[in-house]
Order: sequence, then C-alpha cells, then structure tokens
Amino acid sequence: MSPTAPDPRPLTGEPLALDLLNTRWTQEGSVRDLLLDTDGLAVWLAARALDERFTADATTLRHTLRARDALRAAVDGPMDTTGVDAVLEQGRIRPTLTAEGPGERAEFRDDAWGPGWLAARNYLELLSTAPDRIRGCAQETCVLHFFDTSRNGTRRWCSMAVCGNRAKASRHYARAKDA
Repeated sequence: MSPTAPDPRPLTGEPLALDLLNTRWTQEGSVRDLLLDTDGLAVWLAARALDERFTADATTLRHTLRARDALRAAVDGPMDTTGVDAVLEQGRIRPTLTAEGPGERAEFRDDAWGPGWLAARNYLELLSTAPDRIRGCAQETCVLHFFDTSRNGTRRWCSMAVCGNRAKASRHYARAKDA
C-alpha cells in the first residue's frame, strides 16, 4: 500500500480516538489492520490531515500502536486507565497567546508520540462530553467503534447499510424460519 493509496477502512470520519481504533476491522470474516506498516500509517495520517505535522516512520508507528492498544483496553473492557495515562504522559498542552487570542499548542517529548497522544487526548474529550455515546457496533462480528451523534442516542451499528442491514436480515430470516 502506498502512502497515496485510498483509505480502505469501511468506517471513517469518527472522532480521532475512535478513528484510531477503527484502523482494525473485520472484512469477510477476517481481521484487517491498516497499521501493519508505515505505508498504512501514512494513509491514516493523511486521512486525518496529520501527515503535514507527523512522519510515518517506524517509531511513530510503534507509539501509535501503543496508543491504539491503550484506547482499546479503555473502551472495550472495564476501564483500564494505565495505558491511556502512559500515552498522555508523553505530551502536554501549552497555553499560548496568538493574534486571534488565547490558544493551546500540543507539545510532545518526542514528535513520534504526537498522533497517539492526540488520539488519547481526544478520548478524554469524548469522555468529558458524552461518555455514554462512545459505542462499539452491536453486530457481533464487527469490531468498529463510533460516537453516537443521533438525536435520541440510540444508534446501534457502525453502519446501517452494512451491519444494521445484516442484523435486520438475520432477524427476518429467523422469523421466517420459525413460521
């Protein structure tokens, strides 16, 4: 996969933390992983407009994978804060004054931590605004995550067209079979 390759993931556009988790997905029964190499990292960085600030090298890949693992542990199980905290220790927010007024700038011990650190910080922002809206897809074979922005907060699937349709078709088939 070249850095200019299109993003092959089935769900994009989620908040940064969940988008990082969604670099792993299932397709036709097997797990796919965009972050197997630096080319995949380059695709993800470009998709998130982070490619001008961060380099898709082996160190950045290693740190980004560590952040993804920490986020997965925090989101998918009983909240494990140690991994996310370890990632967050690699950077800080520095208040600044700009021509537009007060601002903030993220600083890192090593720029290779940047993408993972930004994703971990975004997870904190999601937790502080609507933690109950961070969801995993209800389709049992799907591993994707989304931030539920529906008005009534009842979204269940990563994609109504794919996973939602499968669930409805399965229920219909089961009812028809029982009848």
